[in-house]
Amino acid sequence: MTIMLDKYSRQILNEDQAVEMLYGNPQLEISNLCLQDVTKFNNASSRLYNRTILKQLGELDIDVGWFHKQNQDDWNMPEKYKTLDIAKYLLDLCKTDVELQRVGKELLLYQQRDMFGLLCFLVYLVDTMRDNNVVWGVGRGSSVASYVLYLIGVHKIDSIYYDLDVDEFLR
Repeated sequence: MTIMLDKYSRQILNEDQAVEMLYGNPQLEISNLCLQDVTKFNNASSRLYNRTILKQLGELDIDVGWFHKQNQDDWNMPEKYKTLDIAKYLLDLCKTDVELQRVGKELLLYQQRDMFGLLCFLVYLVDTMRDNNVVWGVGRGSSVASYVLYLIGVHKIDSIYYDLDVDEFLR
């Protein structure tokens, strides 16, 4: 194998060498690597990561609930969203008793499924998209049956107005 050096005599790595080096030494700083082609490195890294995860999932007998909880705990969002009292946040958005009852019912369903972290993340996501003038769709599928998602801003379909049953979404 030919070793390529840059003008400072640092070894230039191809994408496969860089990925293998990073996975062999996770503490290695990516900024310390000289990469031949960053785009190819990103693609190779993604392929290797996906293969590694699929291999681990295939070898392990893991509980789906545990897997989801682990991933929810790893979401990257500001602390103010992680500690958001989502129930209070949503109940404060209600203007009528009908809305309060619907949100209360839905919150119980979300709580039973341990999905409050997801709701906090969705508030963060919608706020971020609004702050950055990102346009997203009106709504799609059974998610439009959730009035809570309507209040957060995930979709624009008022499920109370259209008498949509949240059980169609949270089965």
